[in-house]
Amino acid sequence: MIFTAGGKTDQGLVRAKNEDHIYLNERQRLAVVADGMGGHTAGETASKLAVEVLCDYFLKDTHAIPHYDSSYSKTTNRLNAAIELANRAVYEAAENSPGLSGMGTTIAAAMLSGNQLSFAHIGDSRIYLVRSGSIEQLTDDHSFVREQVKRDRISNEEAARSVMKSILTRAVGISLDVCADLGELTVLSGDILLLCSDGLYNMVSDEEILEIISHADNVHAASEILVDTANDHGGKDNISAIVGYAHKEKWYSSWSGFIEAFRR
Repeated sequence: MIFTAGGKTDQGLVRAKNEDHIYLNERQRLAVVADGMGGHTAGETASKLAVEVLCDYFLKDTHAIPHYDSSYSKTTNRLNAAIELANRAVYEAAENSPGLSGMGTTIAAAMLSGNQLSFAHIGDSRIYLVRSGSIEQLTDDHSFVREQVKRDRISNEEAARSVMKSILTRAVGISLDVCADLGELTVLSGDILLLCSDGLYNMVSDEEILEIISHADNVHAASEILVDTANDHGGKDNISAIVGYAHKEKWYSSWSGFIEAFRR
């Protein structure tokens, strides 16, 4: 399976700086989005450090997996091991520097091996799957309002309007140990992945996201239009989007070929 992807991160229109960090490597078929928090330079430091540590794990082709879960593939276990290392790195950096105390970050990562997608996340950065004209959220936000929704205490509509929707129940670097949610699925030719921070989906609805991705000229244009649309809607937070397109060369040699088939 071939993986073609494009990504963009932006400060938005309100924030003083960009605390998001993204990484994309088509050869490795790896994509990562992190949204830092902590104030001053701490959020920016946390997201950058987490992504660097995770990516370094794969760039060095490290195979160490301290906690192997046999219910998941080796790739998923490696992704989890990389996130564990990233969490420890952020936590220790915060412990050793008073100016970085309390920093943390979300992380959403996806890696394609053959036609099998492995994904993992901590926090409220999301991973979506676009398939056959529909969009599906693959991740479940680790947030206070999402917990309230799952307990039937508030509705999804109330959660979207809540002033507490940015309060996380899980984040990278907050404690020495953290548990990522893991997932796997078989990718079909023509599937599209979207990894994004909350600055995108809080400004752009799932329906708008689907419309933009379905009609963009290519993956780079798709990510840019998504970010621009979030800014058009107010840009109240940092915005990050990575759009990845999985295809078999004999089926769709280009994004435009897929779009033509999608529209038919």
